[in-house]
Amino acid sequence: MFARESSVSTYMGNLLAIPHGTNESKDDIIRSAISVIRYDDAIDWGGNPVRFVIGIAGKGDSHLEVLGAIATVFSDMSAVTELLEATTVEHILSRLGLNLS
Repeated sequence: MFARESSVSTYMGNLLAIPHGTNESKDDIIRSAISVIRYDDAIDWGGNPVRFVIGIAGKGDSHLEVLGAIATVFSDMSAVTELLEATTVEHILSRLGLNLS
């Protein structure tokens, strides 16, 4: 993830950053995983304000569907506002189209 960020920012707009590894690191991934962090106050991400950091490690191409769903949600500022106001982890994951199982 550090190598990717040093070559190109993973800031996506609308308060979102999606750090992920390089193509060269894909063989090191044992299984796909995701990490969702919502900050109370914006952090500086390469000069951009970020409230959500969604880290993705994708085995094969399994992460592409998740990326598409996240991009769709964060392209709608009213959905971003809903995520900012969410009071439970379940609400956030559900709105992102993710589940805990």
